[in-house]
Amino acid sequence: MTHDDSGQEPVSDFVAVIPAGGIGSRLWPLSQPHRPKFLIDLLGSGTTLIQDTVARLAPVAGETLVVTGERHAPAVAQQLPDLEASALLTEPSPRDSMAAIALAAAVIEHRHGERIMGSFAADHVIPDADAFRETVRTAIAAARTGKVVTIGIEPTGPSSAFGYIKAGAPLPEVPGVFQVEAFTEKPEEDTAARMLAAGGYTWNAGMFVVSTTVLLNHLATLQPTLEAGVREIAAAWDGPDRADVLTRVWPTLTKIAIDHAIAEPVAASGGVATLPGSFEWHDVGDFDSLAHLLEADASGTLASQRTAAVAAVDSESPVVIGGTKPVAVVGIDDAVIVETDEAILVTRRSVAQRVKDVRFP
Repeated sequence: MTHDDSGQEPVSDFVAVIPAGGIGSRLWPLSQPHRPKFLIDLLGSGTTLIQDTVARLAPVAGETLVVTGERHAPAVAQQLPDLEASALLTEPSPRDSMAAIALAAAVIEHRHGERIMGSFAADHVIPDADAFRETVRTAIAAARTGKVVTIGIEPTGPSSAFGYIKAGAPLPEVPGVFQVEAFTEKPEEDTAARMLAAGGYTWNAGMFVVSTTVLLNHLATLQPTLEAGVREIAAAWDGPDRADVLTRVWPTLTKIAIDHAIAEPVAASGGVATLPGSFEWHDVGDFDSLAHLLEADASGTLASQRTAAVAAVDSESPVVIGGTKPVAVVGIDDAVIVETDEAILVTRRSVAQRVKDVRFP
């Protein structure tokens, strides 16, 4: 991964916030509650997704914070040895994305005053780091105008797996940035196709860049209990009363996603801008999307995290992940076979989304 970033220096008042939560249930049994997706080397590259995310942001960020659950904090600290203890914010329990991002904003502002912050999920795959960072720098410039800025992803085709952002009029102050007309929840594929044919839509990747003051002020209007709660927690974060305040206040915070708490209502009043990102981006939500990122060997097999042989007989493009024993796939196209210490999964790429429905008695 390159860290060149065209020789530009980090933006001193920009803080990268990395929410590291979620299990990745469609990647079971590779991803588990004790071993979520962001802690896994999914591509067999030698680095995990959260390590890649921190490295990708390092050349542009003056500071980086990671927000994760208490259960995963030791593993995050182990994987990110250069991350200072004060840069790891731990949640006692999941309260959805708004609480995590708002906590980071409040801690940043309590420590430093107003800063520009950017929220980027810990489990995305972005091969072109330089193009990504250039987009982030433009988003920072747009955030200085007082907008909540979201980075959209140029669609590669109609998909029902993502929400959509509709771009409106250009933002005069920053070329290439547009007002947001509306957000659309994950549509049916035929609706998505019509949207793309109409033009002006990007995928919503959940990337937000905004001033901490702007974010917290919007929150004070739209979710006042949540705003007051995170400010109280932030005031105690670096002191001896953190645990007591967290125990008392955290469970009272509204459990809501940032899209519903901030992005959608603020967009309705003209306060959200969007920047289309042309860089390659992958959410890697299931084994079908993971397969697109693996290189096939001479037999057409897509393998990762294993050294034992795979034999494919009348079987096109099998995906085989993990395990130490030889695997034979006979007469099944697009098979997916995943082996971990806990379990074995056998499915097909066309139904990979249904892995989340696996239940055992």
